[in-house]
Amino acid sequence: MHEYTSSARVWGLSCPGFPEEVSRARRWTRDILRGSPLAEDAELIVSELSANAILHTASGQTSGSFHLALAVSPQVIALSVTDEGGTGTAPKVEHQDQEAEHGRGLGMISAIAHRVVVHDSHGGYTVTAELFTAGSAGGQPC
Repeated sequence: MHEYTSSARVWGLSCPGFPEEVSRARRWTRDILRGSPLAEDAELIVSELSANAILHTASGQTSGSFHLALAVSPQVIALSVTDEGGTGTAPKVEHQDQEAEHGRGLGMISAIAHRVVVHDSHGGYTVTAELFTAGSAGGQPC
């Protein structure tokens, strides 16, 4: 393979900030990752990140939207959701007690994913969860 050629494939999807779009994001993820042993984990992560964008940011307000990116390579599946901000604080893992009804989503994602990164993104935030494929431990660097 040529040194400037990548075997990664990248997909993107923009969704209006309506609750029913969470199921669309899940289905989109499931369709792209059909046959992958990580498809169910990826679907759960996208569902939680999409719901968080709608519930906790300007993405869920009138004319709001959120954006998904899915990158697949032989070493990693990277799932990103970008929201429209409006919260003033970055998403973070919160440790809730057993009775809490909210605030467990990013903790759950952190338990499933091998790495979770939050970036400022043009007034909003992008949360990226990475799932390493079975052969990626000690794999070749990019």
